[in-house]
Amino acid sequence: MNFDTRKLVVRYRRRHRAALDGVTMEVPSGSLFAVLGPNGSGKSTLMRALLGSVSFESGDVQVEGRSVSTWSRRELSRSVGAVTQSETVAFPLSVRELVSMGRYPHLGPLGVERADDRLAIEEALRRCEAGNLAEREVGTLSGGEFQRVRIARALAQRPRALILDEPTASLDIHHEMGILQLLRRSVDDGMTVVLITHQLNLAARFADRILLLDRGEVAAIGSVSEVLREEVLEEVYRWKLRVRRDPEAGYLTVTPLA
Repeated sequence: MNFDTRKLVVRYRRRHRAALDGVTMEVPSGSLFAVLGPNGSGKSTLMRALLGSVSFESGDVQVEGRSVSTWSRRELSRSVGAVTQSETVAFPLSVRELVSMGRYPHLGPLGVERADDRLAIEEALRRCEAGNLAEREVGTLSGGEFQRVRIARALAQRPRALILDEPTASLDIHHEMGILQLLRRSVDDGMTVVLITHQLNLAARFADRILLLDRGEVAAIGSVSEVLREEVLEEVYRWKLRVRRDPEAGYLTVTPLA
C-alpha cells in the first residue's frame, strides 16, 4: 500500500507559518518509511494528513492512487492502522477490550466477534508481548505497557499499512527493539510502515527511506545514507553531530557532540 503527497500545504488557524509547506513525498508499498525532524517540524501534522483527518490549504494526499478524501472512514480504517502520539482512555476497559476495538472496521452489522476476529486479537497481543496483560484494566498499565497495547490494537486490524507517531515512547530497550523488529518483519512480509520518530539511530538501523522535515518543509528525502549526513542534520537540528558507520553492525550511527 503506497502513499503520495504532492505540494501539500496545511495551515492551522491563527498560525502565521504553515505546519506543512509544499511537502512532496512518495512512500513505496512494502517499505519502512521514517519521518524525522525537530519538535514542531510538522511530523504529527503529516500523520493526520495521511489519515485524511486535517484540511489541506493546497496539494493532495493519495492513498493507493486515490485522493484520501475519496476514502470512507470505514474503508480507510480497514486498510490503515494508526498509533497516535498520545491517547486517553475515558472509561474502564480491559486490555483485551481495547485491542478488540481494532476489529471494529471488520465486524458485521451486529458487531459480534467471529473466530477470525478472536484470532486476530490474540495474535496481536502475542506479537506485542502483551498476552499476559489481556485481563488487566487499561488504567493500571505503565506507560510502556499501554504503548504496546495500543500497537497491538492497530495490528489487530490486520491492516495493509501502519502509521505510527513515536511508537517506542516510554518503552525500555527490550520492548523498543522488539517493536522495531516486529515492524521490520511486518514490512518484510509486505506491509507498509510510516514511522514518525525522534530516534535518528533507530531510523538509521531499520528504515528503507527517510523524510527529514524542518519547519514544515522537506529538508531531505531519500535513502538512509542520503539523508543522515552531518551537514544536513546539523543545519536542521542546529547542533554539532557526528555520523559514522558502525564497523561491526554496518549501519550508520548519529552522535551529538558536546
